[in-house]
Amino acid sequence: MSGYDERLADAEADAELEGPELLHDGYRRLERWRVTLPASGPRAEIEQNREVLRAGPCIGALLVDLERDALVLIRQFRAPAALATGKGDLVEIVAGRVEPGEDLEIAARRETMEETGLEAGRAVRLFDFMPSPGIADENAALFLVEVDSSKALEHAGAAEEREATRPFVVLIDDAIASLGDPRPRTAYLLLALQWLALNRDRLSTLLRG
Repeated sequence: MSGYDERLADAEADAELEGPELLHDGYRRLERWRVTLPASGPRAEIEQNREVLRAGPCIGALLVDLERDALVLIRQFRAPAALATGKGDLVEIVAGRVEPGEDLEIAARRETMEETGLEAGRAVRLFDFMPSPGIADENAALFLVEVDSSKALEHAGAAEEREATRPFVVLIDDAIASLGDPRPRTAYLLLALQWLALNRDRLSTLLRG
């Protein structure tokens, strides 16, 4: 027994999936699936057509410098955000896709180097989450990673991916205080900062035992 209320846990669904029908295969693969939900109580059987963006496994990395009581975050342009809000220059934690067959922690270390120029110290897997399960199969693992923020680059990003990131350092106090700002932000960043606000006193234990 986990000790948690099982009503709050995701579970397997009594549903049929037929497909996929490939709609687009570019930066991301887009598929259409036919979904059948069986009759339940007074509700008759339901059939649905659903488009699924296949993003696959991803990681997020909250980079912490214990010596300076600081975080390393990045700025990166995101076209969907620019279209949705007019503000495409987003503040983010390090994040990225996991390569086929790649270990999740290795992916977190690789993305840390690519997006900030920093070598990852100890990395601890915190929890998994799905940012947008209504449209994408993206399943993300969030890591806590120790770094030396003094060595962060001003400009970074994987050249082969034509990626452009701008790392910057922020005090943990200021990052947590920003949770009171109601302006839109990315789910990865909000989840990481909310975890940090609840677990700040555990950072040294988690990263240095």
